[in-house]
Amino acid sequence: MAATETPSTAPGAPARTRSPLFSSVIGLTGVVVLLQAVWAGMFIREGSDFREKWVTVHSIGGTVAMVLSLVALIVAIVQLRSRRDLLTGTIVFFVLMVAEGLIGSLIGDTPAVETVHFPLALLLMGMTAWLSLRASRPA
Repeated sequence: MAATETPSTAPGAPARTRSPLFSSVIGLTGVVVLLQAVWAGMFIREGSDFREKWVTVHSIGGTVAMVLSLVALIVAIVQLRSRRDLLTGTIVFFVLMVAEGLIGSLIGDTPAVETVHFPLALLLMGMTAWLSLRASRPA
């Protein structure tokens, strides 16, 4: 290999691609996950009843986040197959996002699941940041 070639441009080396579409979708998903915390704060009030309107907004936001995570997964499969880090991370992110939605739907009947729902939401927010940073790097 010549001194001017880099491993990512060497013949036979897998291309380290970037996808502006993936970056946009995962970034938008991160914004929705962040808004989920804001919307939850509008109805989680100790010692008072839930505000049904904000519960509905939070529920719709969860659905939007799950759909966006599915879109990010599809984009990762189509455009970023060679990026094992992004592909694996996006698969895990999607599975955890679906689990978060399912756990969230149980909170009305089983309030104890909040102990899993809240930390998982923080993990998902961190994952959107990590996926966004990894997606912006070619290697």
